[in-house]
Parts: sequence; C-alpha cells; structure tokens
Amino acid sequence: MSKLKALLLHPDPKVRTQLRDMLAPVKEIAVLGEAVSSFEALEMLSFIPYDIFFMGTELPHGVSGMELAEHLSHGDDPPALIFLATEEDHAFAAFELGAADYLLWPAPPHRFARTIERLRPLLPRKKISSPVQPLRGHDILKEETVLLSLGDEEEESFINALRQAWDINRERPVEIEKLPINQDGRHILIPYTQIVYIEAYEDYSFVHTAQDRFLSSHRLKNLEIRLRPHRFCRVHRKYLVNLDMVTEIATMPGGNFMLRTAGRKKIELPVSRRRIGELKKILQL
Repeated sequence: MSKLKALLLHPDPKVRTQLRDMLAPVKEIAVLGEAVSSFEALEMLSFIPYDIFFMGTELPHGVSGMELAEHLSHGDDPPALIFLATEEDHAFAAFELGAADYLLWPAPPHRFARTIERLRPLLPRKKISSPVQPLRGHDILKEETVLLSLGDEEEESFINALRQAWDINRERPVEIEKLPINQDGRHILIPYTQIVYIEAYEDYSFVHTAQDRFLSSHRLKNLEIRLRPHRFCRVHRKYLVNLDMVTEIATMPGGNFMLRTAGRKKIELPVSRRRIGELKKILQL
C-alpha cells in the first residue's frame, strides 16, 4: 500500500516524539525524518519527496514556519502542511498559504484524528516530484522522474532504509565555520568572520575579505542559505554582507540606502529597497 511520507519539523524534541507516537498507528503515513530548522527541512526535501510537513510556526535560524510555507508554495508540487502552534495568531495566514490544517498543540486525540482524515484524500493523487528549489532561490531545476513499481515488501524495505538514513539521532558531520575556496589547485579555508561581503558574478561569486578577493564556484543564493545563520544578510540581488562588518547605514538621494563596512578600506554597498525593511528588522532599527 502506498504511504504518505512525512517530515516532523519542530525545534522541540518532545513535540516530535509526541507526533511520532500519535502517527505510529496511522498505517497510511510513514515518518521519514525529523528536522529543526527550515534549512534542514529543505535539504531533506531535496533528497526525499515528502508528502506532508508537520511543522511549527516558530523555527530557529531566522526563517519561520510561515516564511518556509510561503517559499514552498512556489514549488511544483509542495507538501501538505500541518501547522502546530500554541496560539491561534497565525491561523488565518496559514490557511491563506494553503495549509491543510492548523493544530493548537498539544492536540487532543479526537482533533488529531480530524487532521488525519483531511490527509487521506491525498493518497491517490500524490506523485514523486522534482526537488524544491533552495530557500530564496529563483531557478527550479527540472528533472525527469522515473517511477518504479514496488511490491508491498519492497516498499516497506525502502521506507525502512530511508527512515534509518534520516534518523535524527544519527551521527552528523561537524560543520566548521570556514568557506572552502579552490585557488590554483589548492583549497583555502576562509573563516566566516574574515569575510566582509560576497558579490554575485554570473554563475559564480567573489568572496571579499579585508585584504583579498577570491573567485568561488558557489552561487550567491547557495551561500546565502549556508551563511544566513552566521549573521550574513542578502542586501541586494548581487551582494551578501557580513553584518558584523557593517558600521553604518547611510541614506542616499532618491530614498536609496548604502552600507559602509569596517576596516582601513571603507566599502560601500547598495541596499535594495525591497530588502531594507528586513535589514532594519534584523538590526532592530
């Protein structure tokens, strides 16, 4: 029997455990992973075509559940979203974004049963789809998908293998706060704290430190995802800046804005009008 593949996205491990326990008797749904942040969820979605996200409204690292929902709504075949919240504040916005349900947590069994009933119609029409684009990206990679027919035993083995692969307790690689740059056949590791800003250049990017400039094979939108939790902010379609290096936001003629950075060599970077609000919010201006 086909099953809906579910991801549990919530910063509280107790909530994720409660969800697993409540979903265990539901034969139509297979929990194939857990995540804490929007970035982890999108990374997992790029490998597994999840049908359902059970997700919190407040998530760490700067991207809330509501913002993630808005991003997913632009995908070809986004997962159904079940929001878990302690208040009703975001309920209207959640349903405006196409949420399948909005649960006040902890949810009583009879209310959770209604949620499951809302998901059952998804079973016959769900299909494997192309991975969703990276967060805040603009290009969607189109891929041809080959559908393979699996018997019940084969499907169960496949699901068990995925469950083990995305076990939240598995050992995770250590993330060092350095960006690898290939320079003349050598890999140079640049500490995030030494990066002043990054500039988009076609399908590449220039990484600027106080002293040097390095050409990187990373695209700016991918670096934005990687560096956003480390106090970097996209201030323009061409620029990603280290906020710890910013000393001033200057108002320019015509209602435009400019950033100035620290160091002996002052650098001025433009701020696009549509991003100034987000920047002021981050800096609490």
